[in-house]
This record gives sequence, structure tokens and C-alpha cells, in this order.
Amino acid sequence: MKEIKTIGVLTSGGDAPGMNAAIRAVTRAAIYNGWKVMGIYRGYEGLINGDFKELTTESVSNTIQRGGTILKTARSEEFMTVEGRKKAYDNLVKFGVDALIVIGGNGSLAGAQDFAREYDIPIIGLPGTIDNDLYGTDSTIGYDTALNTIVECVDKIRDTATSHDRIFFVEVMGRDAGFLAQNSAIAAGAEAAIIPEDQTDIDQLEKFISHGCRKSKNSSIVLVSESPKDGGAMHYAERVRKEYPEYDVRVTILGHLQRGGCPSAYDRILASRLGYASIEALQEGQRNIMVGVSNNEIVYVPVGKAIKLDKPIDKELINVLAVLSIWPPSQRSAQGRDAVLFVIVSFWALCGLRGR
Repeated sequence: MKEIKTIGVLTSGGDAPGMNAAIRAVTRAAIYNGWKVMGIYRGYEGLINGDFKELTTESVSNTIQRGGTILKTARSEEFMTVEGRKKAYDNLVKFGVDALIVIGGNGSLAGAQDFAREYDIPIIGLPGTIDNDLYGTDSTIGYDTALNTIVECVDKIRDTATSHDRIFFVEVMGRDAGFLAQNSAIAAGAEAAIIPEDQTDIDQLEKFISHGCRKSKNSSIVLVSESPKDGGAMHYAERVRKEYPEYDVRVTILGHLQRGGCPSAYDRILASRLGYASIEALQEGQRNIMVGVSNNEIVYVPVGKAIKLDKPIDKELINVLAVLSIWPPSQRSAQGRDAVLFVIVSFWALCGLRGR
């Protein structure tokens, strides 16, 4: 194996809180071990265009608390071509980069896998996505922060929903995995979560409405993952307006709000651990693996396995929500007790799309 003297690090795909903490950890751990670090700006697009800059310990100072990514990020259609990857490799050779650290989600790691198949360069992936949908790791960088952001927003929406006896449909992200949906439902005291792992369809909306709202005047919050195929929250709101005209309906789309903000303490620690572990992995001769955490232990997962296998959701969580969301009829009176209904449909659950 070729001796490593210089590594490159990039962030790709959607930004996630904690990416800067990961960049910081990779940079400082590499420098500590005597390696040079090249920051590659704007993901694979920067790899193709030669947008490289050396990172120092000072370069990453005062970044652990910042959201977004100091290296910027972009999607690159050119990198999906053989010609584009050839340009990227030529730039790695030009700048003397011996190994590459890729921080991103499913699509980013898929690109890394294609690159590694064509060129003899060690690549280590770090799971950076709010969706938490990568197999082999209990949590991904940014997931915890996004989860807390959703819960904070829903808590605020609950106030106005209760004041006006309204049903609020709130769109959340999550792609085709229900982790954000399921866990935010539990944390926010929700009555239901519709997630792809539970194979729930939209016809159950009637069941949830009848159980949660009855004929009494109640406020309800319905979380719906964005879905181009079904129209997301707007689709569900329109359905309620037609089928249940007695309810006053509003729509709130959280959108990219869920990606922003300072990373939580958990995400800062996770990103620091994974960044440090990525350098250890390279020292051990590892390549084409994703560094994750399982049962609080660092694990190495083959990239192909991480992106191809479906990450299972804890079925016990579904049962927890189902039991804790039950409101006896005596508690659903018009005496000011507001039954709060949460219907969370995981992002892309009904359209089967991958990548954002």
C-alpha cells in the first residue's frame, strides 16, 4: 500500500449540522499524525474543477459550533460520468492527495464507491445526513440536531393550533426512512406516525382523525413528509377540507429549516469521534468503508453495504407511540382537553425516490 502523506476531505450532497465538527476532527487528527490535509470545496464538483486548499489547525478553529459546511457542498452531474471522475482523479494526482475522506449521505457514498472501483485510492466515508438512513450506523451526523429542530418547531405550532382549534399539517424531511418521523412523534407527544417501515397508507388518515378528533372541537397537528408524487402536506390538507369540512386546516412546511442551526452536543461529539476514527482507519490500511457507530462503538461498514441495505427501524418504537398516543374518550371532551394528532409520513415514502 502506498504511504499516505496527504489526504483530501470534502462534503457532498445536502448539508447537515455537525459537518464542520467532522472536518475539524479529520483535519486535526491527520495533522497530529504528520499528514497534510487538502480541503476540497463544493464536493465532487470541486474535485473535478481543482478547487483545493490546504487546511491547517487554524483553518478549522472556531468551527465546531457552526452549522452548514465551511467546505461548501454541491451536487455534481459531471462526477456521475466516467469523464468527470477521470478529471477528479487527475486533480488528486496533481495535488498529491493519497487518500480521500467523503462526508455525506447515500448519494455521496455511492459516488465514492464508483470512484474507488475505477481508481486505486483509499476512500473513507463519514455518514453526514439528517435522514439517518445509512445502514450500519446507529446515528448519522446531523440527525440529532434536525430531530430537535423539528420538535422545537412543532411545540411552537402546537400553541397556535390549540388556541384556534385548528388542524396543522406540517411537512418534515426524512426521505424514504422514518427515523425523523417516528422519533419526533414520540418526543413531541404525537398520536401517530405514518412511516414506510410500518407500511401505512394514506387511507389510515380517516382512522387517525376519527380516533384523535371525534366530533369534539380539538386541535391537531399532522406531520407529513414532503412527497412530489402525492403533494405532501397540501395533499393531506385538501383531503381533510373535502372529507371533514368541519375542521379548520392550515399547512406549515419546515423545509430547509431542518438542516440549519448549530449542531447539538451529540452531533458535535459524534462527528468528532467519526472524524478521528477515519484517520485511524486509514492508518490501519482500511479503504472503501464507512465509519459508523453501533452500540456506542466505532464500526467499519463496507460502503456498498451501507448504501444498499435498508436500515431497520426499531419496531418497539412504533409500539411505544401506539400505546402512548391513546386518548380515552373521557379525555377527549370539549372541556379544553386538546387531542393532538400527529400523522408523520416519512419523506419519499410513497414515491420511492432516492437522494436529495
